[in-house]
Amino acid sequence: MSYPSKIICLTEETVETLYLLGREDLIAGVSQYVERPPEAKKHPQVSQFIRSDIEQIVIMEPDLVIGFSDIQKEIASKLIGRGLNVFVTNQRSLDEILNNILLLGRIVGEEKKARNLVLSFEQKLEHFKKKSSDLKFRPKVYFEEWDHPRFSGIKWVSELISACGGENIFADRIGAMAREREVTDKEIIERNPDIIFGCWCGKPVKLDSFAKRLGFNQVKAVQNQAIWELSPAIFLQPGPALFVDGLDQMFEKIQEVVRLDV
Repeated sequence: MSYPSKIICLTEETVETLYLLGREDLIAGVSQYVERPPEAKKHPQVSQFIRSDIEQIVIMEPDLVIGFSDIQKEIASKLIGRGLNVFVTNQRSLDEILNNILLLGRIVGEEKKARNLVLSFEQKLEHFKKKSSDLKFRPKVYFEEWDHPRFSGIKWVSELISACGGENIFADRIGAMAREREVTDKEIIERNPDIIFGCWCGKPVKLDSFAKRLGFNQVKAVQNQAIWELSPAIFLQPGPALFVDGLDQMFEKIQEVVRLDV
């Protein structure tokens, strides 16, 4: 049985997973946005999230191209039309992310390593859930993925918030599509978060902009200056980064507010 030996990764989470499985040697090309691990930047950059250099990818003759989400369906279609093998996943929850790591492990012949990696992530997730289970105060959290229009966090972000002791104020709006997660300033003010996380996809967060929004002076997070920027490279990609660094960082910030309330 043979496994892929030349993989193009259209998004970042596949790159990080292959490195953690010790199979970075399989990577032939990456996204321009790849950040984890830093040494992954050495690979040829052949893609952005919504567009790819189709001709360059075809010339490179990969035996597998891996992408993520319905947003990359046109890229996938073009590559399939050029005769390439394309695998696109649509993981949206923490469980689906872990299952996808297992699947990638099977694809590259590293199933045992993938199982061990997933087990370590599951144990870490349970550790934080246990640490958070006895909290008398669970801060309300608003996670903003984009500012114009306002988009709240996807399902895996909501699950991460809950595991770290917070309550996502838009837990009722965690759909896969961005338009399903659009929120208004009126709703944010009414739900009155104790914490605001800004994590804008593709651009720095202007933390001072929240206080300038009409009516946000009524919001507890603004009043208490509990507003932080989170890295998209960690929180907006459905892969290992959420477990490696995301849990620790979110728990630390939520605990800052919990300690203030005690």
